[in-house]
Amino acid sequence: MGNQNEGRKNLVVGFYAMAGFMLYGFLLIYLRDFAPNAAEWAAAYGNGKHFEARLAHVHGNLFAFLNIVIGYLLFKLDISFKQKQLVSWLAILGMLMPVGILLELLLSASPVFVLIGAICMTASVFMLGYFISKSKNTVI
Repeated sequence: MGNQNEGRKNLVVGFYAMAGFMLYGFLLIYLRDFAPNAAEWAAAYGNGKHFEARLAHVHGNLFAFLNIVIGYLLFKLDISFKQKQLVSWLAILGMLMPVGILLELLLSASPVFVLIGAICMTASVFMLGYFISKSKNTVI
């Protein structure tokens, strides 16, 4: 994968993740409004596992969107291939945050994935901003 193609994987991951977390959102709407136990779900909607379910949905879509934006920018920006690779992989690893929330919710997994994902996504956004600020030619 050459310098001009860096960012493609972020676009692919971003669009697939967004579609998946959107479908998950439809499931949450069903559970809240239409499922046989919808009243009980709605009553506990703001706390515990229901809160975590919503948190995964929101962050999943946000981080998917960030991967789409980052992927597009990596196609267009005039920064080095190594810089593009670093930002790209950090953003993809950032998806561990919402996936980690789901793993906690569904499998009682450790929150370490949430922390790793949050750190990686934050680092990718910070590093991209830093690389752009140091670049001589950032015309998009």
